[in-house]
Amino acid sequence: MSAAESVPVNLVSLRSVEPASGMVTDPHIRVEGLVKTFGGAPLYQGFNAQFPRGEIVTIFGPNGCGKSTLLNMIAGLLPYDAGGIAVGGKPIKETKIGYVFQNYREALFPWLKAIDNIYYPLKRRGLGKDAQRRAVEKALASFELKFDLNKYPYELSGGQQQTVSIIRALVVEPEVLFLDEPFSALDYEMTLQMRDQLEKVFMATRTTTVLVSHDLEEAVYLSDRILLLTRRPTQIADYVSFAGARPRGIATLSDPEFVRIKAHCLDVFQREVRRGER
Repeated sequence: MSAAESVPVNLVSLRSVEPASGMVTDPHIRVEGLVKTFGGAPLYQGFNAQFPRGEIVTIFGPNGCGKSTLLNMIAGLLPYDAGGIAVGGKPIKETKIGYVFQNYREALFPWLKAIDNIYYPLKRRGLGKDAQRRAVEKALASFELKFDLNKYPYELSGGQQQTVSIIRALVVEPEVLFLDEPFSALDYEMTLQMRDQLEKVFMATRTTTVLVSHDLEEAVYLSDRILLLTRRPTQIADYVSFAGARPRGIATLSDPEFVRIKAHCLDVFQREVRRGER
């Protein structure tokens, strides 16, 4: 039994997060009193946060603050020492999720064609062939694919492989989509294309999405909210909303509100970096 599973928590009756910076009006994911240590040193200690339903939230903060660790604990991929995490009032193991990993080269099964990689989670769930086909057709309809899904991953470009990874994560119609720096290994041109593709899918599905990014411009551009973290032991430095109209594009980058939010986030980030240097 993992540490996360051994902690008794009433997941249906979790209290609202106390800090104003962590409050949202329609919380889909609730994190309360989260504790995580590495080598005896606290990473998270009594951490509280809420993630709103039907929005994109990007986790951003200094190196070593535990961005990916937080994502993986919420997604149920990493145990925690104490506290509680609930998604729609349920434990994460009872929640249908999609996960897109940073390293697309290792995320796909190389012995399966791209289309078979997409079918894989549906087969794992025991769906009949007709149900599988309908689910795949529905997922593919959200993408403008210009490459052959009957090729193996090694025959595809990095952007194409990551596109397959995203489709595979979405084909199960997840309640929550998790993405861990999904564009960091791509070149800039492909990153821009993938950002726009992700936003297009989000606008069609409104799937609650939690993203980790090390790129502040990307974090603000994609998000409804940016969760800014402190140095460890990690807490919320600020929880910033950006209500820029969707779909977003080049004009968004020069929008006064985008510029203001990005500058504010940078100021908070630099404050935390300086605090770690003292």
